[in-house]
Amino acid sequence: MSEMISINPASGERLGTWTALEAGELDAAIAQAGERFPAWSALPMPERVEALRGLASSLRERSGTLARLATEEMGKRIAESRAEVEKCAVLCDYYAAHGPDFLVDTMVASDAGRSLIAWQPLGPVLLVMPWNFPYWQAMRQAVPATLAGNTVLLKHASNVQGCAAALEEVFRAAGFPEGVFRNIPVGSDAVPRVIEDPRVRGVSLTGSEGAGRAVAAAAGQHLKKTVLELGGSDAFIVLADADLDRVVEQAVKARFQNNGETCIAAKRFIVEEAMAEGFVSGLKAAIEAMRVGDPM
Repeated sequence: MSEMISINPASGERLGTWTALEAGELDAAIAQAGERFPAWSALPMPERVEALRGLASSLRERSGTLARLATEEMGKRIAESRAEVEKCAVLCDYYAAHGPDFLVDTMVASDAGRSLIAWQPLGPVLLVMPWNFPYWQAMRQAVPATLAGNTVLLKHASNVQGCAAALEEVFRAAGFPEGVFRNIPVGSDAVPRVIEDPRVRGVSLTGSEGAGRAVAAAAGQHLKKTVLELGGSDAFIVLADADLDRVVEQAVKARFQNNGETCIAAKRFIVEEAMAEGFVSGLKAAIEAMRVGDPM
């Protein structure tokens, strides 16, 4: 039996401990997602849309509590946590308004009497998510997936299990049937077992290249559909005609937003020679002026 511990990175305070699901409990969670799928996917689209509207309301009603929990568990500034919760609610609004149009059959010209692309749900899908945006990373995939008629199993990062449990509660409070969105508190060692289960029909991972290789290998062995968002090395390019003061300000934001824990953060600064001295000097001064404080 293994445990996952959540620790406030700003204070060192131990926030909570979660016991990982044992094999039988994990099997029951997968079974529930599989059993819920036929009824959920058969639900008329307007009813799934209404569930998304309820999800947006549920997020906004709990915004303060959810934001505080995210800041406590992963350390981002409380203003950024509030913005993340609202971004998730806006995501629900967007897919409630536009999602049904994305799922309409697309007619295709061909020699056949009638050809089309039909968008159909797969079944239970596994989300393996990182901790840097504990709500957004999960929601940006769970929202379109559930609207399309899939059920979702969330394997979240071990250090944000409070946020993971809170997300499941948000879905329940919004009126989603039990099992449509299910948090499964397990370690990374359990991921291959979930992928290989025949009831699980796809997997999406956001994380490191190493984790991506492992998930892709397991999914490939069992012919499961995958979506992988992995690491990058984003370039911030400064040309000679740039407004130096403004570009330094933007460079600091690009590197340090969300505590710098962002997959799209600027990781390399490529600067034209004419701007190099001024840019480096300005960036150095701006970084030295930054202070680590209470994220609340």
